[in-house]
Amino acid sequence: MYLKTPFWRDGTGLGSHNDSQSPVADLVNSLDRQRLYREITLALRTGLSDARAEFSFLRVRGLRSILKFLRSVAECDATINLFIHSQSIPELQVVPVLFKHSLREHEDQDVASLDHIFTVEPMKIISPSTDAEASVALRVLEGCCLLHRESTILAHQYKAIPVLMNMLSNRGVLEQGACLDALISILLDSSANQMDFEACNGIEEVALLIRDKQVDENLRLKCGEFLLLLIGHVNGGREKLPMATIHDDVRRFLGEKSASLIWAASQLGSTLDTEQRLTALHIQARRVLESIDLY
Repeated sequence: MYLKTPFWRDGTGLGSHNDSQSPVADLVNSLDRQRLYREITLALRTGLSDARAEFSFLRVRGLRSILKFLRSVAECDATINLFIHSQSIPELQVVPVLFKHSLREHEDQDVASLDHIFTVEPMKIISPSTDAEASVALRVLEGCCLLHRESTILAHQYKAIPVLMNMLSNRGVLEQGACLDALISILLDSSANQMDFEACNGIEEVALLIRDKQVDENLRLKCGEFLLLLIGHVNGGREKLPMATIHDDVRRFLGEKSASLIWAASQLGSTLDTEQRLTALHIQARRVLESIDLY
């Protein structure tokens, strides 16, 4: 959403503090906000229309449009707030569309009856989700949950954790990497999703991937980063946590040395900026991987 300057701002001469308090400035700001909200709703309606399509290539087009839209929304607090408001409108909610179309498990389209043959209405056939579609849908899910906390509640209603854990076990490297990022965004500050993750033996599933030397090394590194982020979040959270046994689980599945490394790395505090934390996270994940290979 890179918008041109609207015509009503031409010649207003706004800029000084006194001007910003004038009725004209209030009117201009109100028009700007309404215009921006219309652009947001239009972008969502257009993207979601394609994301509900019967054919995968159309759904991919819609999902990519929504992902691009979310990236532009994240650049400004004002647009983030407008996006959050838009998600209170059912027909503009993104998460339900993802789980009803792109992230749903493929069902064989068995013919239960022959009624459609003897009627004028054709049988509706929906193409299954491709690997590219699933990976983009996971990126969209991640963006929605990071920008809009209530999206994690919607994701829980659609059994997001079991769906994503199934994809993590059965999909390719591209989808597995996107799945780990989406899982982190869903688990943050969501007790319900954390309980589902524990019920699905999530730590064990991730540990199996990180210990399997046949798995792509980049994916194993991402698994290590996932554990570091998850434990770091749990350490900094409240006392009563659904995942209270996470440290014991990591020690049981990855060994004492790896568990100690993960715990120490999770203590990286807020003294580091974002770039430094990402670099440290990657280094620590590699150390964890090396310790596991020696275990």
